[in-house]
Amino acid sequence: MLHDVVPQLSLFARIAVAALFGFIIGLEREARGKSAGERTFALVAMAAAAFGTFAAEIFPNTGGQILSGVAAGIGFLGIGIMWRGDMGPAHGLTTAAAIWTVAAVGLMSGLGLYVLGALTSCLVFVILEFDRIPVMRRLHVWAAGHRGSGPDDGASSSGSPGPPLG
Repeated sequence: MLHDVVPQLSLFARIAVAALFGFIIGLEREARGKSAGERTFALVAMAAAAFGTFAAEIFPNTGGQILSGVAAGIGFLGIGIMWRGDMGPAHGLTTAAAIWTVAAVGLMSGLGLYVLGALTSCLVFVILEFDRIPVMRRLHVWAAGHRGSGPDDGASSSGSPGPPLG
């Protein structure tokens, strides 16, 4: 009986690692006051890892169908995060995209691709924090000023480069 428990603990470790990656990414969204935070991101990553682990272990020949189902299902969750008020600009696009990406990180972890999951998590965090990195913030301000809005450099009269992205 113990020989059955050890492999299951190994699979659970994959799910726990995915939850940790999701939690870390979710901290950034929570810090920005977004609708989905660390718990949501951790749960999405954990669920994706569980589905990925299940697909790989139980259905190795057809597991891709389960993985595509996870991607589609997360897309529906993303739609629920995005909204448009009075046909104005859509809100929640970055959070929805981050949720979709964290599901992929969860799948990576669920399939035992820890290094790939960790590196992807780091890249997601850098992208989400893009406008808080000084060099990247200046690049963003420069690009915003060159979007056809005229001679304005994107900075306000107070010297602040404007609202943060995301």
